[in-house]
Amino acid sequence: MMEYNTKQKRLQLPEYGRSVQKMVDHALTIEDREERQRCAQAIVRIMESMFPNLRNELPDYKRKLWDHLAIMSDFMLDIDYPYEVIKKETFTEPPTRIAYQTTEIGYRHYGRIVESMIDHACTMDEGEERNSFVNLILVQMKKNYIAWNKDGVEDKRIFEDLRAISGGKLDYPVTEIRISAVGTQKKFQKNKKVYSKKK
Repeated sequence: MMEYNTKQKRLQLPEYGRSVQKMVDHALTIEDREERQRCAQAIVRIMESMFPNLRNELPDYKRKLWDHLAIMSDFMLDIDYPYEVIKKETFTEPPTRIAYQTTEIGYRHYGRIVESMIDHACTMDEGEERNSFVNLILVQMKKNYIAWNKDGVEDKRIFEDLRAISGGKLDYPVTEIRISAVGTQKKFQKNKKVYSKKK
């Protein structure tokens, strides 16, 4: 009589298949500890041969295999693990919830990073460096606006938004926003790291 997978025990790690799971289930029934240990080692070798390409790609690859063996045995396989494997409590506890930022963005089409750039520019001393940095911000604002509104936008609108977002602290150092002005970007890697950390 055919036995459908939908009626069988749910696999903890389906990527290894039902055959390997049956090997693990068999290992749990072995009473002799030494024989059970040899069986576990054989299972891990089989698991390793199934994904040889991952051997050099994943750190602690061997340790992960023994972790997977413990998981497939529902942490009930009594053997001498060569590594300290994952604990059942750690495996079953829910992941930590990610805290989402709840602060409102005044100009959503520009994004939070642009607002962070503007905040950082407000802290810079007046001069050529700040003017060039503001010019870089204007270029990014125009790019973001065009991506949001395919009909385009007048530079005057970008200038007005810059003044509004900065609370009137920033003036525009140019009369026309040229998208090609992104060449100034390399000069401000240090500043970009600063405001990226603050956001």
